Amino acid sequence: MNEMIEQAVAALNEKLDASGFDGTAKFVIEDEGAIMLDANGARAEDGEADVTMTSDVETFKSILAGELNPTAAFMSQRLKVDGDMGAALRLGAVLS
Repeated sequence: MNEMIEQAVAALNEKLDASGFDGTAKFVIEDEGAIMLDANGARAEDGEADVTMTSDVETFKSILAGELNPTAAFMSQRLKVDGDMGAALRLGAVLS
């Protein structure tokens, strides 16, 4: 697992501990890897999910840092969403 994915998993787990997330989601970070999220937290893994969100590294880092709203990233086509839009919106609320 690369360092960027490790740091992202740790940061996501901190955010998820406070709010929790019901469902399954996957972040695909272009040229880096994938992160799965569910009720058990975040982990470096690539599998089936209710929703898959894909972005470049800079967009993902901006969302994770709270500098970029996930909805704004989607509307500006910097974040691609495939699958359950409701799950994406719930996860967006956790990340904000």
